[in-house]
Amino acid sequence: MFCDKCGTPLQSGQRFCSRCGKELAGITSIAYPARGRVAEHVRLVGILWLAWAAFEMVSSAALYILANTIFLRPGSQFWLHTFMSVIALILLVKATAGFAASWGLLQREPWARLLTLVLAFVNLFNVPFGTAVGVYTLWVLLPAKSEQEYETERRKTSAA
Repeated sequence: MFCDKCGTPLQSGQRFCSRCGKELAGITSIAYPARGRVAEHVRLVGILWLAWAAFEMVSSAALYILANTIFLRPGSQFWLHTFMSVIALILLVKATAGFAASWGLLQREPWARLLTLVLAFVNLFNVPFGTAVGVYTLWVLLPAKSEQEYETERRKTSAA
């Protein structure tokens, strides 16, 4: 350890520099601030939501095609066609919201955290993969400290 005023070597426990007399407040070190949970995981959450939204989009298209080919024939039960079409539309809306949430998280938009949390709660019912994505999202974004970290990350990104 050296005196930051004159550069004289110092002994541990020394309170004053023997050469210039400067009072030594303590050992200072250069350290990088620890990254929080949000800073480390928000990109992965955004990518997972992008993948999940793509999966829901494909599922929606497959269900709609199935409803309009098999269950629209004469003699089949027409209510099943309507039911499957409504489910496909709901999946399409969820997929669109998932794409928006993913884009918003990756861009650190202020509204994206709330939208993603709402989608994560809804996704808990999609066992097993949707539940896993929902639980991971809630673990990253739900704690109160996460909101502060997200806002800090958002400000850093918008300032750059």
